[in-house]
Amino acid sequence: MSKKNVLLVGETWIVTKFHTKGFDVVPLGGYEDFSVYFKDGLKGFEDIEITHIPNHLVLSAFPQTLEQLSKFDVLIISDCGRNTLTMYPEMFKVPMGLDRLQLIADYVKNGGALIMAGGWVDFQGFQGKGNYHGSAVEEVLPVNILETDDRVETTQGVKPRILVPDHPVLNGIPVDWPAFLGYQKVYPKEGSQILAVIGEKEDPFIVVGEIGKGRSMAFTSDLAPHWGTDFVKWEHYGRFWYQAINWLSKA
Repeated sequence: MSKKNVLLVGETWIVTKFHTKGFDVVPLGGYEDFSVYFKDGLKGFEDIEITHIPNHLVLSAFPQTLEQLSKFDVLIISDCGRNTLTMYPEMFKVPMGLDRLQLIADYVKNGGALIMAGGWVDFQGFQGKGNYHGSAVEEVLPVNILETDDRVETTQGVKPRILVPDHPVLNGIPVDWPAFLGYQKVYPKEGSQILAVIGEKEDPFIVVGEIGKGRSMAFTSDLAPHWGTDFVKWEHYGRFWYQAINWLSKA
């Protein structure tokens, strides 16, 4: 069986807490890894091989050459900001290292596939901390990214509306999706295809496109909680990502 290799970047963070109990302060540390939702959702598909790079390892572990990155059929960026992909451990060195954002763009143009999923440090993100506007990565996405904080928080929950149910990414998946707690506001590029919209203004929710020899997809909400709290519990969660990976990699 020919396996499709997926590189998932992000979806982790280190937590530092201070519990103040009167005069006593107790510091606590922790680590959160929300990649488990994606990995668990796809573990039933034996032809998918997932490699995960947590955010704190991206600086040193992300592929350094087009040849290395091209070993993966699909690259997924989820809750991993532009700075994390830009910087290197040795910041006082000239040159610091290869421009990895341009590497990702070259990867797509040469036949690779890219998914950007929404979150507080994706697209432009919370207070602009995702910061992908104007980057080489934006050039190979099927959407244009806002210059400012692009989050749309829908605390009441909002369901997407499927426009192209027979597209290979969505074929066989019910049109009645779970509600999401938020998403990113983006604008589709000319020539891209909007597969689903969301919200009262019917903002783009799933957008796909062809870029050079490759393909890319913008999924404007989260593949994990909190925006995707009910999404990750959905029985069709894994099937959706499986079909997206297959279509993007031209399997």
